[in-house]
Amino acid sequence: MDTAAIAEITSPEELRELLGEPTAAAAGKVRTRLHDLDKEWLARSPLCLVATAGADGTCDVSPKGDPHGFALVLDDTTLVIPERPGNRRADGFFNILSNPHVGLVFLIPGRGDTLRVNGRARILRDAPFFDELVVKGHRPRLALLVEIEEVFHHCSKAFLRSSLWKPETWRPEEVTSRAGIAKRLERPEASLEELERYYGPRYADGLYD
Repeated sequence: MDTAAIAEITSPEELRELLGEPTAAAAGKVRTRLHDLDKEWLARSPLCLVATAGADGTCDVSPKGDPHGFALVLDDTTLVIPERPGNRRADGFFNILSNPHVGLVFLIPGRGDTLRVNGRARILRDAPFFDELVVKGHRPRLALLVEIEEVFHHCSKAFLRSSLWKPETWRPEEVTSRAGIAKRLERPEASLEELERYYGPRYADGLYD
């Protein structure tokens, strides 16, 4: 790529000059404790994006999903996110072991606005409240306990621009299927037919195994 014509921002002052100052409402909306409206949102959210960074700057964003209300609120400054079976890479968890700072975005289907939570995370292998995190008989082996430092609601402009929740704009068939991606990038030794069966309708049967 030819970088000769690229104009790069290199200082906070240059960035602020370009963007301007935030409105008083935007600058002042950050809180340090959960409001009842935040708890209402968490009770209806089925999906959270968890952002982490290791001590060396290595970054990761991992989606966490369960039936709505899966994030357990312990008190006004503490919530818990259960971990479910996955690919066992645990990139975010390894980041947290060296850098506990996390950023969370909680979504509700059909809503363009989101709830954002920043704080410090601890990885738990057990606690009495794990019994409240059971889904379909599955008690998590791990959970993230997040001590909240910042919480605020974010506007819907990105979702409106992307038309994310408008089914008439959805074209999932225009990109290679999950089975096709796995065949070309991850499991070339497996047949496409085998992978299509694996990622087919029965894939959902093993979500908590």
